[in-house]
Amino acid sequence: MPYLIIIMVIALDQATKAWIAKTFTLFESREIIHGFFNLTYLTNSGAAFGFLNGEHGLWRQVFFVTAALIALLVMIIALRRLRGQNRAVSWAIALIAGGAAGNLIDRLRQGAVVDFLEFYYHGHYWPAFNLADSAITIGVTLLVLEQIIGGRHNKT
Repeated sequence: MPYLIIIMVIALDQATKAWIAKTFTLFESREIIHGFFNLTYLTNSGAAFGFLNGEHGLWRQVFFVTAALIALLVMIIALRRLRGQNRAVSWAIALIAGGAAGNLIDRLRQGAVVDFLEFYYHGHYWPAFNLADSAITIGVTLLVLEQIIGGRHNKT
């Protein structure tokens, strides 16, 4: 099941990014929920929240691709070792791996990640993100919750 989750995350992520790239022009924004949510076609050559976005050079691309490949390798090894022992942790790792792979595909294909989900409220904007980022966030949240909740059950 974890490998199916990885494939589903990659497929949904790449399909939504392709739709955005085909339907929108770069920097185009369409209001979906007034005062709260837009679809906005952006690219991010940096990492989370635009980290290193302004940096230029091959080293940045090599850094991000290498980091993603190492992280994916570690997650695949972890999934193999878990083999059904802890479903929540396996699903969390699969979500993170699928998201990392989705963003890695963007970096390899175009040197930047496509972002398009933009939330805001009263002029305060959350940095735009995509489905891969969402999968990573959900996966990390599941891991943290499993540690907190699982830790409580193991102590009693």
